[in-house]
Amino acid sequence: MSELLVEFYSEEIPSNLQSDVRKQINERLKDSLNKEKIIFNNMIVYSCPTRLTILIKDIKDKVKIPAREIRGPKVGVIDDVLNNFMRANNINKAQIFKKHTEKGDFHFFKKDSAIFDAKDLLIKELLNIISSLRWKKSMRWSNNDLHWGRPLRSIMAIYNGKILKFTYGHLNSKDFTIIEENSIEKSKKIHSFEEYDKFLSDNNIVLDQEKRKKRFLDKFEKICKSHKYKLNFKTSLIEEVNNLVDNPNVLHLSFHKKYLELPNEIIISTLESHQRYFPLFNEKNELTNNFFVVSNKADKSNLIKDGNRRVVDARLSDAKFFWDKDKSKNLIKQISNLKKITFYDKLGTIFDKTQRLRKLCAWVSDEININKEKVEIAASICKSDLCSDLVNEYPDLQGVMGKYFALAQGFESDISNAISDHYLPIGNDSLLPKKPISYTVSIVDKLDTLIGFFMINEKPTGSKDPFALRRSAIGLLKTVIENKINLKLGDLISYNIKLYEEQKVINENKNTELEILSFLRERVKNIFKDKKIKNDIIDASISSHSNGNFYELYKKNLIMNKYINKEIGKNVVSSYKRAFNIIEKEGDEFSGRPDAVLFRKKEENSLFEKLNEIRKSITVNEDNKDFEKLLVNLSETKIVTDSFFDNVVVNDKNIDIKNNRLELLKMFCNTFNTFINFSKLEGIS
Repeated sequence: MSELLVEFYSEEIPSNLQSDVRKQINERLKDSLNKEKIIFNNMIVYSCPTRLTILIKDIKDKVKIPAREIRGPKVGVIDDVLNNFMRANNINKAQIFKKHTEKGDFHFFKKDSAIFDAKDLLIKELLNIISSLRWKKSMRWSNNDLHWGRPLRSIMAIYNGKILKFTYGHLNSKDFTIIEENSIEKSKKIHSFEEYDKFLSDNNIVLDQEKRKKRFLDKFEKICKSHKYKLNFKTSLIEEVNNLVDNPNVLHLSFHKKYLELPNEIIISTLESHQRYFPLFNEKNELTNNFFVVSNKADKSNLIKDGNRRVVDARLSDAKFFWDKDKSKNLIKQISNLKKITFYDKLGTIFDKTQRLRKLCAWVSDEININKEKVEIAASICKSDLCSDLVNEYPDLQGVMGKYFALAQGFESDISNAISDHYLPIGNDSLLPKKPISYTVSIVDKLDTLIGFFMINEKPTGSKDPFALRRSAIGLLKTVIENKINLKLGDLISYNIKLYEEQKVINENKNTELEILSFLRERVKNIFKDKKIKNDIIDASISSHSNGNFYELYKKNLIMNKYINKEIGKNVVSSYKRAFNIIEKEGDEFSGRPDAVLFRKKEENSLFEKLNEIRKSITVNEDNKDFEKLLVNLSETKIVTDSFFDNVVVNDKNIDIKNNRLELLKMFCNTFNTFINFSKLEGIS
């Protein structure tokens, strides 16, 4: 059993690139080795700022590939295709045979069993993986064609104690590793991972990212216990800092207490986002003037402490200056300054956007009965903080600063909170706006953004979504659903498009309204799946959705999911199935408008009356329709439909009576389909 050790030594690789590439290599290389039948015990991918290391243990030196049949082109292709296949596999026509598969007849040949050296396969698979890594950002340097996260300086590859020779770009693999400290470079020949790890450790480099993390988190815990700090740190920051150091040392620092007068968000952003430091909270969850720094070396002379303390004090001093200056700037007066800030090319300015938001919020306030004056004020000033120096310095605090400015200027709390809350949610697990003013501004802001980009055909394509429109759509839908808002977005979209056009924005996409609704329906599928709603119910409900009321759609899904396997649901499905299967065989020429004059049986009248009764309950204009009661009504038609099918012959000799009965059954299906499209449910057809 052998060991493979490969190290890629480079300039310092950013934290986020390390995490992503470690994951890619771990998943893809394991899969490749398994496909090549290479037997190994364990594989670990390590990284620190300047090195990416792969360790594979207990590799079986020989790989036996059993005999197998290799499929070639389909029978009937032109000779050139078959000849190319034979050349590629170094075989002749006598070795080819035909075989039938589920997908048709294909040419095959039998490849004999073979034994390969594992190291040869390892080189091939390793080069395949590293050359196809999907770096979020990569670099090419000098005159070389090689791409890497940062300039790659050296590759070390050791197999079974000896160099594993290969070439990657302009670099040849070597059997030594390099370390550099204070611009002094030294190297050491390596024979095993144990020797390699010890050499790095002796030079204060902790290769294992999990050991590094444990080292500084244990120190955090010890200091927090002794000073009674709350042990609660941002996970993403822990991961980021862990990848920035290879010799973590924890420093416990403080800044001047006068800066605690600033809003907490400014201090936290200064420490976390700008400096990658860890703010500390006391047991009452109050922010203290203390913080942790994880440095990359020991600070025996306190030079690092003093330097970091000065940096934080300087940043907070600037922030205090901006805060004192900006909080007195009247937010109403700042609205006109938004004319200087472009929303997006072809879509006007942020000022134009706030004017649309104000009118849209007024429209929504009439629909959901909230205070129109307050929501119009909130919409008008929700972007005013973009004119402040503080938000220019701390762009991650847009909205948050607007809230504090509004409170300082005497605006009511629900208006002030709407300025920060309208940006919510900011991620999958983020909080949602919960107050009426907040969620109204949030909904129209996201919808306005979606509509604008769709109007100029800047829509998401494939995996590309540069303006995060999918995230905006999901945030909008979650806000509507979780706040139980009965709002027909179709009408709101039409009005929003009209407002854009009134501002002379050219609508390059005449299908904007339909495409937005379709886009939202696709996004809402994921929300429903997260709620454990069955796929066929989701498809059935969305298929019949037309008015853009997504909370109503959600309620239908919940009710159907609850009752689909219970007696109520089974009655509905079985009744529909009998009618649908008959109509399906007869074709699409029926509209669902029977003539009561042609009814010959009382069962026809009974079914007709029951359907009209259900139609009235479906079309009633209520904000909170009782869909559970409606489903029960649909279920109760089973008695009527069973009686109809037991006593009425649909296929009557009289063609007019037959067609009228088919029209009645079509009416039945149409009526049920206004609830959800039952034909999309599993087992219907």
